[in-house]
Amino acid sequence: MSFDNALYRVWSYVRHNLTAWHSGGEGVHSPTLFYIVRMIIYDENAYYAYAHIEQQRKRLLRSKETLQQYDYGTGSRASEGQQPKVITRSVSDVARTHLESPKAGQLLFRLANYLTAAQGKSLTIVELGTSLGITTAYLAAPDSRNAVLTYEGAEEVADVAMEVWRTLKLTNIEPVIGNIDDTLGDHCPKVVDLAYIDANHTREATLRYFRQLLPAAREHSIFVLDDIHHSPEMEQAWHEIQAMKQVTSTIDCYHLGLVFFNRHYLRKNYRIRM
Repeated sequence: MSFDNALYRVWSYVRHNLTAWHSGGEGVHSPTLFYIVRMIIYDENAYYAYAHIEQQRKRLLRSKETLQQYDYGTGSRASEGQQPKVITRSVSDVARTHLESPKAGQLLFRLANYLTAAQGKSLTIVELGTSLGITTAYLAAPDSRNAVLTYEGAEEVADVAMEVWRTLKLTNIEPVIGNIDDTLGDHCPKVVDLAYIDANHTREATLRYFRQLLPAAREHSIFVLDDIHHSPEMEQAWHEIQAMKQVTSTIDCYHLGLVFFNRHYLRKNYRIRM
């Protein structure tokens, strides 16, 4: 990360905390959104799956295995027929720099758990950007009946993730391997109950992925975007998503942005501290 990017993230974090005044759900008008803020986002209980998944994180952080990752850039290489850049890294380095925090993963767990109970049926969950499979595990663990479709660009990275899932005995995950710019169009489900978008952190790619998933959103669906304040262009993408006519309410948790489509919700963008 460049000095300018690091400075920007510090500034955006300070700005968020100065403007995020919705603490504990106060000021959130929809009863359902109030419940999500108070009982899901701010839930500090340690659920049964957390410790087992975090044990896998610790194992990955100690791993001396190496693997190859593929840098697809913004997708232009694939469209121009060029080969992606190959980067060799240790599993421990990828785990240290690319895995989502336990706090974020556990929020995804609670959202999946909440939606499963609220809908009273199995869910279709989509994750863009598998990495080493820790957040995938959090998405899959609440209910084995839910189908988790996760997209990853590098086969060796996906192999490590699949070993994590085997160890955790999670059998409801289907990996889709290849450049997401290509595979999402070919393997996008018709209905997406919960989506986690953590792939190419550029404005163009983020908006493209969101729009590709948008036709599969239903009134109850929740889309979660990672690193919405990562850079000025990611913030721009976040603001453009907030302005889309299909989107009713959003919740900005700084690292994560939650997007809702329920027409009964007040059209409003909330900012909260986590």
